[in-house]
Amino acid sequence: MAWDPRQYAAFADERARPAWDLMARIPLAEAAHVADLGCGPGHQVAALARRFPTARVEGVDSSPEMLAAAERTLAAELAPADAARVTLAHADAADWRPQTPPDAIYSNALLQWLDHHETLLPRLVGLLAPGGVLAVQMPRNHGEASHAAMADLAADPRWAARLSAHLRPGPVAAPAVYDALLAPLCRHVEVWETVYFHHLSGPDPVLAWVKGTALRPLLAALATDAERAAFEAAYAEKMRAAYPPRADGVTLFPFRRVFFVAVKG
Repeated sequence: MAWDPRQYAAFADERARPAWDLMARIPLAEAAHVADLGCGPGHQVAALARRFPTARVEGVDSSPEMLAAAERTLAAELAPADAARVTLAHADAADWRPQTPPDAIYSNALLQWLDHHETLLPRLVGLLAPGGVLAVQMPRNHGEASHAAMADLAADPRWAARLSAHLRPGPVAAPAVYDALLAPLCRHVEVWETVYFHHLSGPDPVLAWVKGTALRPLLAALATDAERAAFEAAYAEKMRAAYPPRADGVTLFPFRRVFFVAVKG
């Protein structure tokens, strides 16, 4: 199932908070080459171009739909001279290789889609220039009701035959695992975890949130619109029980994310 930039952008402000928090912790005053892996609709690419006004900025994504949205974002948010420093590349981050070693590789909410972090992260550190920075944020909400319900429903006899192969339980490790993995490779590593308490509104807002991200592979694996509608309805029912709206209409949605910033020696 193709990425839908409009669905993803339904909670643009909420999704952007960890992205800005991560970017603020990049310990570089200047850079010649910066890469954004999983650049999505391009807002962080534009921000990186503003943050590093002399850098060549590269946005990388495997989704043609997201790259098209990024082109529109760059045209809207950057002056022509700044936009000229930005390139967008259609590539899979798992095997992406830059033409020159970047001073920073920034990746917000991408690497949870990729397996084998124990080899992926050393590879990314190895791509950096000396003193370069790897800055990563990944959702770690997979033990919470929003994600556990997907696994429960995928095991339901109505959908198990199609969905069981698409489950990825626990794709993001505990923060200490990343600290231990990166410390031998880098001269400085900072790892932290944050739970964001989002105020959502509207009907079935948690369903609307995950339809833009984690629910996509499961919906794509279902064969018909009727199957997808039934799965969504069952999921929405579970979410209404797990995250009931308050009297003021707000649905409080806690979402855990892990961050790390590693400086190559």
